[in-house]
Amino acid sequence: MQVIESYDLTKIYNNRYIALNALNMRVEKGMVYGLVGPNGAGKSTTFRILLGLQRPTAGTARLFGEDMTPERADLRRRIGFLPTNPSFPRNLTPISYLEFVGSITGMPNDRTKIRLATLLQAVDLTGVASQRIEGLSTGMITRLGIAAALMNDPELLILDEPTSGLDATGRKQTIELIRELSGRDRTIIIATHILGDVERVCTDVGIISQGRLIYSGPMSEMRRLARHGTIAVEIEGNTHAFEQQIPLLDDPGQVKWERLGAEFRINFLGDAPLPVYMHRVLDLVDRTGVDLLHLNTGSDEIEEAFLRRLEEDRTRGFLRASSWVATLKLSGVDRLVVPEPPSARPPQPAPNGSVATNGAAGAAGATPNGASAPANGAPRAATASDVAQLAALATAGGSAAPNGQRAANGRPTPPSPFGTAPNPTPMSPTGTEAEMIDAGLPGAPSL
Repeated sequence: MQVIESYDLTKIYNNRYIALNALNMRVEKGMVYGLVGPNGAGKSTTFRILLGLQRPTAGTARLFGEDMTPERADLRRRIGFLPTNPSFPRNLTPISYLEFVGSITGMPNDRTKIRLATLLQAVDLTGVASQRIEGLSTGMITRLGIAAALMNDPELLILDEPTSGLDATGRKQTIELIRELSGRDRTIIIATHILGDVERVCTDVGIISQGRLIYSGPMSEMRRLARHGTIAVEIEGNTHAFEQQIPLLDDPGQVKWERLGAEFRINFLGDAPLPVYMHRVLDLVDRTGVDLLHLNTGSDEIEEAFLRRLEEDRTRGFLRASSWVATLKLSGVDRLVVPEPPSARPPQPAPNGSVATNGAAGAAGATPNGASAPANGAPRAATASDVAQLAALATAGGSAAPNGQRAANGRPTPPSPFGTAPNPTPMSPTGTEAEMIDAGLPGAPSL
């Protein structure tokens, strides 16, 4: 069963900032799904839409097989949510706060008491249950937030950066708690940029970059993509003899290595299973008589796979841009055409000597040099800056010139390989500004 489905989910703030770009995501029941990406990639925006707190500009979000909208309170009752760095009423205690959460979810009082007692014990807060929240540590507040998200016994638990701001002990306790909460009857989705947390707790992972999901699959597949037959060994003794025989570990050209002090990182390019290569390395250690200090087949593997995926996505974006420019040339379009906004055109004299306020010349007007003035909205030849902007759109998966626009030679411009941007859903200015303030975006109006 699909608990979360999104189809071409797109969010554009005020027609200026693309937070989500045709995001497609599937999360099945029972998964612990890690949504990984750098800061500003679109993780929190995705959660706001999945919770019905914001409307998408285009696309659809479905939870439990039904469309999620701001009006679907019935779906939100089946979800628990922990925001980044949660903040609670400082004068309340954990017990009184969880009582408040139970009351607003409609739970009977006796059931609320049983539930909060169980959860406070589960998150190891029974010792501070009667203390004011203002005296709790950051880790305790995070665990209290998880307990609050579990008060309604949700089918879906959404955690936005649950280990943010925690020390090593707090992170470990939070990860262990999440692992205990996972199971066949509950689905958990975690947004984080801490890749080690994902590796420790998640069954599946999705990588989000610039609002697009560039990878989604099992964690085991991510590890396989990262390893590529790499074995790191740290040795002491006759390291020179060991290094001389590394090329003999496989067929010629199938072994590469680098040395960092006493550590050798050996990369096998063949198709043999990793245990076969490990046996060969250990046999070489035995033959050369060196002392083996450390052997590792997965150091920083998730980080490596994550960075590799981001780099591959950037490379594909630049290739798409280059391919489109080449298509323009092959089709005989020697110049790109970009419509010039009225504000960018200099004012032209009107027939009666006045200046047209929209920057366009009057019917009989002329430019200062005597040439005919362009009609209002007439295209101009693209500059090098325009081409650079088109390439930037390509890397972000955006769209190019509008359909129907013609080049200077009168031929229609070939369709962009990036697709056309979705039409935004009409929203009131007040709603858009409120969303920008909520998301903390640059250019948001001040309150």
